Amino acid sequence: MSSVSLPFRLPSLLLAVLPLLLALPCPASAEEDWQIETVAEGLEYPWSLAFLPDGRMLVTERAGRLRIIEERRLLPEPVSGVPEAFVASQAGLFEVLPAPDFADSGLLYLSLASGERRANATRVVRGRLQAGALVDVEEVFQARPRQTTPVHYGGRMLFLPDGTLLVTLGDGFNYREQAQALDSHFGTIVRINPDGSVPADNPFIDQPGALPEIWSYGHRNVQGIVRDPDSGRVYAHEHGPRGGDELNLIEPGRNYGWPVITHGVDYSGAMITPYTEREGMVSPLIDWTPSIAPAGMSFYDGALFPQWQGQLFVAALAGRHVRRVELDHAGQPVAEARLFEGLGERFRDVRTGPEGALYLLTDSPRGRVLRVTPSVDLARD
Repeated sequence: MSSVSLPFRLPSLLLAVLPLLLALPCPASAEEDWQIETVAEGLEYPWSLAFLPDGRMLVTERAGRLRIIEERRLLPEPVSGVPEAFVASQAGLFEVLPAPDFADSGLLYLSLASGERRANATRVVRGRLQAGALVDVEEVFQARPRQTTPVHYGGRMLFLPDGTLLVTLGDGFNYREQAQALDSHFGTIVRINPDGSVPADNPFIDQPGALPEIWSYGHRNVQGIVRDPDSGRVYAHEHGPRGGDELNLIEPGRNYGWPVITHGVDYSGAMITPYTEREGMVSPLIDWTPSIAPAGMSFYDGALFPQWQGQLFVAALAGRHVRRVELDHAGQPVAEARLFEGLGERFRDVRTGPEGALYLLTDSPRGRVLRVTPSVDLARD
């Protein structure tokens, strides 16, 4: 979606009306045809949720713990054997992702911040879940170079149908210019094989000086990535600075512009760049200005809410809602709505459950796992 550049510090009144000027239509939802139940609570900043074939759920806590939910009950003991994460500010344990063949292999993939304050990076490991423990743990990826900041790690993962794994990364906040360089993992999405080796068809594998894992670049801090199973389109969203959050259609080898193009301004109000678009750089499908702070994301393909089929759901931290994005047949956003604002929660993740319910994670030192299903009256119909 096109917008205007912000070359100067904007008056507070103008900032207040920017959503009306720039955003897609985004009313609060007036059709609360759902009910919400708490599945688990007392989680320390839960970050990611995953479903196992036997009906159990896994949830990560940013503090470094992997927890199991069994028969709607949070087991008191965390999974043992999880590698120690570097925990500070935004750093910690991020995503948990079962392997596509988990029912046979028992393999889980975890992303986490690793290292120490003066030298840390996003890391991906895998191990087998056996009797409440992670065993045979091995590293499959670590971003380089390391950073000295405890922020902007990315950390979301997505398996593609060919078995390769996409891992989202951030720019480390202080390294934003490196998001335009191919000799650094800062501000990129990488693609690896399940064992950490590099697929032979990656876009920059034969380019001298480029890191062969890079799939796309020019990102700021990608914290949501999903795939439309019908079209194969891959969508990702990323945090902007003060404004300029983005939803993008991800294609291999493309440059998504940060920090050369953005609709946001720096936290001081200063201009980052005069450009909101530029030849050779991909403009976002949506920019959210002011920022909603997008976190997790889900592509809804469940059966319980047929009216939501084929739509994106974006967890919003600063926005304190879940953003529903309606897509047309060409995969373009045509409308938005804000859901679950009445809860007053920061939302870290949103997932579509195997039964079609929508699951939400609240970002709090006493975080909850919430389950959204159709209202009783609607279910009777």
